[in-house]
Parts: sequence; C-alpha cells; structure tokens
Amino acid sequence: MSNETDPDPCTDDDEIITWWGLVIEGYHVTQERIGAEISEQFDLAPASFDILIRLVRSPEHRMPMTKLAREAALSSGGFTKVADRLAKADLIRREPCDTDRRVTYAVLTDHGLDIAKRARKAGAEILRRRVLAPLGKADSAALAQAMRTLRTANSEE
Repeated sequence: MSNETDPDPCTDDDEIITWWGLVIEGYHVTQERIGAEISEQFDLAPASFDILIRLVRSPEHRMPMTKLAREAALSSGGFTKVADRLAKADLIRREPCDTDRRVTYAVLTDHGLDIAKRARKAGAEILRRRVLAPLGKADSAALAQAMRTLRTANSEE
C-alpha cells in the first residue's frame, strides 16, 4: 500500500532511468535477433533491409535519396555506402529526376523488388514471433502507439 512519503515512480530518478534502459535493452536485443534472421535468410545488413522495406512501400518503389537517408536515420556518407552496396547487388538503381537536377531517386530494380517483397514477408513473420507473440496484440499496439507519440513529441524541437 502506498502512502504520501513513497517516491512517485514517474519522477523517481532511478526508476525512470531504469524504465528507459529497459526500453533500449529490449529494442536492441530484439532488433539484433530480427537483423540476424534477415541477414541469414537474405544476406542483408539491417540498414539495407530498412532501405529496401522503405522502397517497396513507396509509390513506384522509389524515393529521393536524401529523403530516404533522412528517414532511415543515416548520414549522407553512411547512406551512400549502403546505396552503393545495394546498387552493386542489383537491388536498386539511381535515377535522376526529370524536373530537378539536384534530386536523385533510389529505385528498386526488378531483382530488388523481388528480394524486398520476400524480405518484407519474412520480416513480418519474424516480428510476429519476436514481438507479437510475447507481448500480445494489445501490448504490441500500445508499444507502437507509445513509440509514435515519442517520435512526434521529440521531432518537434
């Protein structure tokens, strides 16, 4: 039973730091397992998988490279390395914009589209096992909503 002298767990320094640490640890261990399974099945690094998934879900399976790098949270140089590897593997091609010479699109090749679709399906199955099964539907949805809220709240600065 709580009384007025108990520290509020929402403001207790150790408790809130522990909560956030658990979020980070849970994310990292789960992401590591998901990445390992995708790598084993498709020989894709996590950043490459992320790029392919973003492209397969985009109109015409293409996005401006600067937008893609920003959404994937990669530096310009880091994104260029990933894009070079994907292009070398014939998964994407670079396509100049017809109306703006400053814009270059990353576009899935036919091979890239096939791999991206299969990787998306495998990724969804892995997430069902690694996230949905242990959390259940309600907690999984609550987690997604909480992360969406944090993204919005911390993107506004």
